[in-house]
Amino acid sequence: MLHCGKFQLDLARPIVMGIVNVTPDSFSDGGQHASTAAAIAHARQLIADGADILDIGGESTRPGAAEVGEQQELERVLPVIEGLCGISIPLSIDTYKPAVMRAALAAGASMVNDVNALQAAGALEVVTRTDAAVCLMHKQGDPQTMQQRPQYRDVVEEVSDFLGGRVAAVEAAGIARERIVIDPGFGFGKTVAHNLELLRGLESFRALGVPLLAGLSRKSMLGAIAGRDVNERLAASVAAALLAVQRGAAIVRVHDVRETVDALKILEAINESER
Repeated sequence: MLHCGKFQLDLARPIVMGIVNVTPDSFSDGGQHASTAAAIAHARQLIADGADILDIGGESTRPGAAEVGEQQELERVLPVIEGLCGISIPLSIDTYKPAVMRAALAAGASMVNDVNALQAAGALEVVTRTDAAVCLMHKQGDPQTMQQRPQYRDVVEEVSDFLGGRVAAVEAAGIARERIVIDPGFGFGKTVAHNLELLRGLESFRALGVPLLAGLSRKSMLGAIAGRDVNERLAASVAAALLAVQRGAAIVRVHDVRETVDALKILEAINESER
C-alpha cells in the first residue's frame, strides 16, 4: 500500500500514472495541453481511460530542455491542480523546486515526483511536513547535459546504490517508507544500452523495499530500437510497460493510459489463471 496524502493506493496490481504536461516543449506532447482548460480536459480523459494517479508537470526535463522560472511553473500547474479539486484519484506534482512542491501540495496534490530525489535545498523539509508520497528518481547530470556522455561502471548497481541512499536519507528525515517510491530514471543520463541494462535488472531494485516506478513511455530509447518517431511509439511504449511490470515495477508512468490499462488487464488475467 502506498500512502499518498488522503489516498491509499493498493499496489496488489500495477498502478497506471497518467502524464499531464502543461508545457510547450515536452518531448512528446509539448504544447498539446499547455492551456489550463486543455490540461484539465486531458486529465479528465485520462481518468476516464483508467488512470490511477495523474502526474502534472509545468517544466520539461527532456534532454536539452531549458529551465523554467519558478513563477512561470507555478502559473502553469496551480490552476490545473485547483481545477481538478475533488477528483477521485491522487494528483502528483512533477517538479524539483521546493516552492512549487509546497504550493502544489497546498493546492491539493498528494505526491511529489522529483527528478532530483529531494536533493535541492529545502525540498526534503517541504515533503516531511506533509503526508504526501514522494517519488525519488535517479539521473546523471542535468537536462542540459545529461545525454552528452553518460558513463557507468555498472549502471544497475550505481543507480541502486544512489536510490538506496536517498531512501535512507528521506526516512531519516521522517518520511515513512509507506510514502516512498523510487524511479531508476530511464533516459536521464543513460544511453540505450544503459536503459536496457536497467530494464533487464529491474527486479534487483525490489531489495530496496519500496515500490518501483518505471517511466519508459514514448522515450527515445524506444524510438532507437523500433525506428519510430516520437508519436509512433504506442506499441513500443505498451510493450515496455508490460516488461517493466513483469520485472517488478509497481507503477508505470505513461502517456497512453487506455492502451496500457487494457494490456495490463490481459497480463493480470494470465497471471490469475496460473495461480
